[in-house]
Amino acid sequence: MTIRLYDTSARQIRDFTPITPGCVSIYLCGATVQAAPHIGHIRSGLNFDILRRWFTYRGYEATLVRNVTDIDDKIIKKAAEQGRPWWAIAYDNEVAFNDGYDALGCLRPTVEPRATGHVPEMIEMMRGLIERGHAYAVNGNVYFDVRSFPEYLELSNQELENLLQPASEDETGKRDPRDFAMWKAAKPGEPSWETPWGRGRPGWHLECSAMAHKYLGTAFDIHGGGLDLIFPHHENEIAQAKAFGDDFARYWLHNAWVTMSGEKMSKSLGNSVLVSEMTKHWRPIVLRYYLGTPHYRSMIEYSEEALREAESAFARIEGFIQRVVEKAGPVEPAAEVPPAFAEAMDDDLGVPQALAVVHTTVRQGNAALSADDKESAVARLAEVRAMLGVLGLDPLDERWAGGQERGQDLHGVVDSLVRLVLDQRQAARTRKDYATADAIRDQLQQSGLSIEDTPSGPRWSLA
Repeated sequence: MTIRLYDTSARQIRDFTPITPGCVSIYLCGATVQAAPHIGHIRSGLNFDILRRWFTYRGYEATLVRNVTDIDDKIIKKAAEQGRPWWAIAYDNEVAFNDGYDALGCLRPTVEPRATGHVPEMIEMMRGLIERGHAYAVNGNVYFDVRSFPEYLELSNQELENLLQPASEDETGKRDPRDFAMWKAAKPGEPSWETPWGRGRPGWHLECSAMAHKYLGTAFDIHGGGLDLIFPHHENEIAQAKAFGDDFARYWLHNAWVTMSGEKMSKSLGNSVLVSEMTKHWRPIVLRYYLGTPHYRSMIEYSEEALREAESAFARIEGFIQRVVEKAGPVEPAAEVPPAFAEAMDDDLGVPQALAVVHTTVRQGNAALSADDKESAVARLAEVRAMLGVLGLDPLDERWAGGQERGQDLHGVVDSLVRLVLDQRQAARTRKDYATADAIRDQLQQSGLSIEDTPSGPRWSLA
């Protein structure tokens, strides 16, 4: 058994070999908490949640560090616009992000450090880089000298001479316009911390290098994040960490975006779909299915139609599970997933291929039910539950079945209303008024419901 992953730095799929046998260490760039999350934000956390679950299934002890960037230009700007403290803006949105992760069934990270809690570690790293000749202080700013690090831009495969480094207007005194800020000098009215080079606040890139070093040491297995972070963020992280003396990450994994009309979902483009709003209209487990089942390196083009297709596909799985449980009672997940599912997941987290195994197993289970082969149906359900458990999609898992999923109250209301209509249909059948019974059934089907008559009574589901 070997897990294979696409390493952005190598530009190829590589066999995963951990630094410490039986353990996997993952650093994931988390939220910059300047606004509430849209589904594009949550996709990254969801993809790496599935990766972590798969490593755990394969017997690894998984450590996941996912940071929170709770201070940056956008947070400060929002605070000024709203007349609120910067930390209140950051905290409210951090809570919103965690609510979004929780709603979609993501496991909490092993550690979730905030940038503002790690200024001493950042100062230590800057001091070491200045002493080694890789950084310099001027006008209260501290910059990284990109020409001092020959490996710079190897991750993004760019040429230094063609580089346009993003920079803000207050970054003064650079030796080279391509040098990037690790620390920004204090400005009146803005939050700041004391350093040997004057008061100021962290640069975005320094935060992650310092926190990865603190929680995962000088070397760790996997660094993850969205495609948009490859440059400048991840490129600059590598430069800081390696120039400081760390080996840093062995593998680099990047998830693709959620797009609308071909563009990356972004608040600045005005095309975002907030998680808090989405969960009012769609069951969170369906949203997880929609966002988590495409390959993590494939773009997802958002549309209502695609969400409805995901809802229908997941309903077929749920329908099979419900029918077996009604016939045979509770069924525990199998101890192992089918070999074809494991093979797909080992191959660069091939969730689409793994999901095909789930649906094939569901079809086999439905065929067994039709043949009244209870034993085979139960065996297939056990396999399905094992596979869905790895994907975080088992509707019988306590996370979803315990009534925590948003939308359950609405389902209960609809169920009560449908039951009233079904009772009327059953009364018509009892008095042998089959025309009325059939008319009621037809009306329900036209409303998008499927009615199945079973030995224990009629059952409805979304068509």
